[in-house]
Amino acid sequence: MKTKLKMIYWQSEKFCVGKLLNHSEIMTQGETFEELEENMKEATTLMTMDDVSPKYKIKELVLSV
Repeated sequence: MKTKLKMIYWQSEKFCVGKLLNHSEIMTQGETFEELEENMKEATTLMTMDDVSPKYKIKELVLSV
């Protein structure tokens, strides 16, 4: 299945930076626009849990900040 997503992107001093409009929590960067696109595809897969086994487990983590 193919999904189309819209990414806003800009050039910082050293990197191309992008953020998904539909999922603002997904943001990444790349040295080139092409690398940014590939990193965004990978980040989206990881963040949307597309590659998680159906036998997953959940563990609560506690952080002291």
